Amino acid sequence: MNDQTTAHTAQLRPAHPTFREAFLYWLKLGFISFGGPAGQIAIMHQELVEKRRWISEHRFLHALNYCMLLPGPEAQQLAIYIGWLLHRTWGGNKFKVGGGHGASNKQYGPALIDDDTPPIAHTRFRWSYLITLLVVALALWTAAMLMLPAGTLNDMGEFFTKAALVTFGGAYAVLPFVYQGGVEHYQWLTGTQMIDGLALVQTMPGPLVMVASFVGFVGAWTKEIFGPDALLLAGFAGASVATFFTFLPSFVFILAGAPLVESTHGDLKFTAPLTGITAAVVGVILNLALIFGWYVIFPHATEAAPFSGGFE
Repeated sequence: MNDQTTAHTAQLRPAHPTFREAFLYWLKLGFISFGGPAGQIAIMHQELVEKRRWISEHRFLHALNYCMLLPGPEAQQLAIYIGWLLHRTWGGNKFKVGGGHGASNKQYGPALIDDDTPPIAHTRFRWSYLITLLVVALALWTAAMLMLPAGTLNDMGEFFTKAALVTFGGAYAVLPFVYQGGVEHYQWLTGTQMIDGLALVQTMPGPLVMVASFVGFVGAWTKEIFGPDALLLAGFAGASVATFFTFLPSFVFILAGAPLVESTHGDLKFTAPLTGITAAVVGVILNLALIFGWYVIFPHATEAAPFSGGFE
């Protein structure tokens, strides 16, 4: 009897989580999501698909494939996407969190957001919603840029906006771009400091792209933007600017594009191209490994002499 009751319960759809339940989950995830994007996505899958069944395997992967298509940190964007599905816009902007992609036939029982559930009212595409969202996002970005003084902080605002808009391939693609700009172009920090920042971020929970905050902090500190007596304040300002301009586009991409993506989850001509994105991401990760591996193993080498300075 107990086995039958357990089996029957497993086949029931879970109740819709309250905003408080979802809030506490995303807060918890922000503290336990070690391991960069792959680790963070795996944690979300285990908790949301397998255990809580808030979203089905296919719907989870469909959302993930869309996030992989976008520039910026895919794990954080996936969290925004699922939060938005559950609790509209408020469900997507609360906490930033940092797998396999493609298709899967795994089943964990009926999910709250499943392949056969009818479209949720707030996920339907509306022009009025899209236009309002874009206007608000543009106003926020413009206001923030106008508040920044000319010089380092203004350069950071422009650079990290560009990083968020053009670095396709997830957080792993952002890192080489940030390295090139922060170390080689603007010289906000050294290559060794960048490696130290990446190592620090890897030991912490949250999205790997938090290294942008580290770059902003060290860059503003190094440039002494508020003078030699206010280095900590300068670092805080630089980190705040880097964080804001790195993550703002991710919220816009998801909140603007997710309604369109939701309307395609059962259409093969849209889902098939999305599942092919993963192969390209493998190349991005390999590129990252080569770049950072080179600077770790040959810390004193230069582009002109790539293997000089001794082997570390």
